[in-house]
Amino acid sequence: MKVDFAPLDVPLQRRLQTATVLQWVYSFLGLAPTCIVLFVYLLFTRYWLISVLYATWWYFDYDTPSQGGRRLPYICGLKVWGYMRDYFPVKLVKTADLDPRHNYVFGFHPHGVLVAGAFTNFCTYATGFRQLFPGITSYMLMLPLWFRAPFFRDYIMFAGLIPSDKESASYPLSRKGSGNAVVIAVGGAPEALDARPGSYNVMLAKKKGFIKMAMEHGAHLVPVFSFGENEVFDQVDNSRGTWLRWTQERLQSIMGVSLPLFHARGIFQYSFGLMPYRKPINTIVGRPIKVERNTKPPVEELDALHQLYMDELSNLFEEHKGNYGVDKDTHLNFL
Repeated sequence: MKVDFAPLDVPLQRRLQTATVLQWVYSFLGLAPTCIVLFVYLLFTRYWLISVLYATWWYFDYDTPSQGGRRLPYICGLKVWGYMRDYFPVKLVKTADLDPRHNYVFGFHPHGVLVAGAFTNFCTYATGFRQLFPGITSYMLMLPLWFRAPFFRDYIMFAGLIPSDKESASYPLSRKGSGNAVVIAVGGAPEALDARPGSYNVMLAKKKGFIKMAMEHGAHLVPVFSFGENEVFDQVDNSRGTWLRWTQERLQSIMGVSLPLFHARGIFQYSFGLMPYRKPINTIVGRPIKVERNTKPPVEELDALHQLYMDELSNLFEEHKGNYGVDKDTHLNFL
């Protein structure tokens, strides 16, 4: 295979963009295991007291992730996230105002491999979320597994991430007043296995838990579609029915996380590696769907609202696809 190396005279700005995305990819893939190893290693060194003190504090702080987390605006506003935004680049597009007197559930589609668009738009201030939606605070959901890793749990909470279990996801909608938006990558880990360029598969046909949660708290639903989310990584062929797909789905059912075999470009060359391609990601925030509070919604109302949400997401896609190079004959495929 011929390797296409990057030129030596790459501008400093692009180098900084690459470095920022490199640390983000590492944070997503390797920082949690590194933190666990560091925590255990310190116990067997003269710095053992660091791990002991942290474990003591962790014991008293254990419930913080499920109670809205611990966002640090300083971390969300760091200049480095601007470099990440410009790497792809990522753009957040508003289609309607959101009233800060209400709470919201954002359904983010598609999941992609590493949810690059969702993180950049809703966990950092780089794309102008606060200016576009004044008075709204976003809380992005992440698998509870990652909040059990020492040190790493604090790092992800600083960016406004909270666990994706029902209790944690419901907290901002029920106990923190109004103007809160819970962001859910609805397709989750299983959808990541279908994330590849040209794919418009959306795992939504049987996903009703987030609809029910919105009804129970009277939170308005907001469909969000991120054009380009599936374009930034290639993936080894894992068609349904193959041994690889069977293995991935089996591991996902056991561990709760999927293991897509993805690849794209490298740091100093463009032929292979785990760095995403520099392809634009345009995240469109749709119009809110009004939801009346009902703590025990009947099945018929739940199904009707679920269908309305799918229709609104499909309309959002159809309305904007022409602006982002999607063929007019391409439509969302709900799985």
